[in-house]
Amino acid sequence: MKLPLSYYADQDVLFLAQDLLGKVLFTEINGAVTAGIIVETEAYFGVKDKASHAYGGRRTDRTETLYSHGGVSYVYLCYGIHHLFNVVTSVEDEPHAVLIRAVEPLIGKETMEFRRSMPASRAAISSGPGSAAKALGIDRNFNKKDLTGNEIWIEDHGIRYDPDEIIAGPRIGVSYAQEDALLPWRFFVKGNKYVSKPNKA
Repeated sequence: MKLPLSYYADQDVLFLAQDLLGKVLFTEINGAVTAGIIVETEAYFGVKDKASHAYGGRRTDRTETLYSHGGVSYVYLCYGIHHLFNVVTSVEDEPHAVLIRAVEPLIGKETMEFRRSMPASRAAISSGPGSAAKALGIDRNFNKKDLTGNEIWIEDHGIRYDPDEIIAGPRIGVSYAQEDALLPWRFFVKGNKYVSKPNKA
């Protein structure tokens, strides 16, 4: 059920960004388990991608996690407010990653509602990467965690989407990436209300 380490070693980050749609992201914090179905992702193509923190081979204390073997979490603070959760993929020293942009609440909805101060029926509870992370209790303490461990992990529950149910479009908030900002590397489930706005390609 839990995705094995070998899953994350796939060097095709665009494939993984789409394949992760429908997988279930879990956290366990002080005995409280929460989980959501991944419904929106973005792929970041390592050193060649101007939108990636590792573009040009940049290595800092923050980005070093990206150079790990696939199967660890990369969590960073955006605008000093939102924690964003990324799945590090590929092999060591090839810093590919998939940003989890939205989840559909599945398990531990009451805990999510408490964290987000809103009902799980509201799309905003886990729509957008900052909201999704907050709903699941993900903060900087989750950086560089083993995704096959017991604090944060991803399971395959057999949820599959047909190719025509998956929309590809440009990533959001990466205008600084020049021509790479236009790459259709954001993937989301068509018609799912938890997908962040804009919910069109």
